[in-house]
Amino acid sequence: MHLWGENKVNTMLLKLYLKFQDLASREEGQDMVEYALVVALLTFGATAATGFLAQGLEKAYNQISSNLSSYVS
Repeated sequence: MHLWGENKVNTMLLKLYLKFQDLASREEGQDMVEYALVVALLTFGATAATGFLAQGLEKAYNQISSNLSSYVS
């Protein structure tokens, strides 16, 4: 029988369980979740704004190209 090895594994599992319980009861983790949600919201907004910016730039470049071609002809 490997009684010493079993006790070592049980002790490690108990420490791991206690660590998770400690992390779950802390309030600092909630702050991190809030920051992650704010970053996700900003990322979503920036992605949506990029689409509108791309459309505006395309329209501006087409108008510039059209004006230049009329001056060249």
